Amino acid sequence: MATFVPRQVFPTLDSLPRSYFLGHHRAGLAKMKTMLSQIDLVIECRDYRIPLSSRNPLFEENLAGRERLIVYTKQDLGSQGRQKDKTRERLVRDFQQPSAVLFSDYKDKSSVRKVLEFARAHRASADSLTGSRMMIVGMPNVGKSSLLNALRGVGVHKGKAAHTGAQPGVTRKIGTTVKIIEGEESGEGVYLMDTPGVFIPYVPDAEAMLKLALCGSVKDTIIAPTTLADYLLFHLNLYEPSIYGEYAPPTNDIVQLLDMLARKTGRLQKGGSPDLEASALWMIQRWRNGHLGRFMLDEVTHSTLEAQRKGDEGIRLSLSQGRKMMKELRKQKSRLKHLNIQ
Repeated sequence: MATFVPRQVFPTLDSLPRSYFLGHHRAGLAKMKTMLSQIDLVIECRDYRIPLSSRNPLFEENLAGRERLIVYTKQDLGSQGRQKDKTRERLVRDFQQPSAVLFSDYKDKSSVRKVLEFARAHRASADSLTGSRMMIVGMPNVGKSSLLNALRGVGVHKGKAAHTGAQPGVTRKIGTTVKIIEGEESGEGVYLMDTPGVFIPYVPDAEAMLKLALCGSVKDTIIAPTTLADYLLFHLNLYEPSIYGEYAPPTNDIVQLLDMLARKTGRLQKGGSPDLEASALWMIQRWRNGHLGRFMLDEVTHSTLEAQRKGDEGIRLSLSQGRKMMKELRKQKSRLKHLNIQ
């Protein structure tokens, strides 16, 4: 039997949409900027699995002038606690100076307490009788609301205050402030404000768009599920092909894998034909929940971090450019719908 050789490069897909910058993203960002005078700390969430791709320079541009804590969420889905994971985390932490950096899993109370300890120390250093007001920001679906709920649960032993969901867009408006740390004799407590996720106006790198979509930062209808499943298969094969061994032998053919997966999991259409799209969505969701490997999609090295810094100008396109991209995307979808009707 021939030795399986995984693909080393994923084919470039120039036809991919490069924006998901919606109206409530633009409105939310504008509102955050007007409220900045009431805030003394910005907590920016990024997805641990894509620490480069889930960074939005718009936050640094529009929310400048406030101390910033960067929290890489969903650490449990990208790290196994190995030495190379710790080395990568040190690299990210050093690169983000002078901003403080924490790595978090909202289901791990010890991890949540580290964020609370930082917030408590920040309040103490501010020495304010009126307490501390903080704002949590990030790209869509990076785990802002989940972290807020965890901070509230551990900090003041209260139930959920923010709605969460598997698809982006659950939080569409800036919410009221939520207490996460009780007050003391010297002053009030610490309050955190939830905000809607804000996407980049334009993503110049097609593969970065695939990474964001695979991690759930855009709705699953924006990029074809089979395309996302193929990109996931590309990474699974580089990571460990045997991880999907209960469904199929190692393969670079996504149709073959989805066909076998559909038959083994009962995802069949009328007549018994495999439902490839439903199987692709199931496969993607399994990975998002940590059941098909826990690994990074971004490569994090000195050179990739430096390349991102130099490439920021490619991301910092105008908001009008983002609107143009979304308008063109709507036109394309309308044309496809019209063709399907005919």
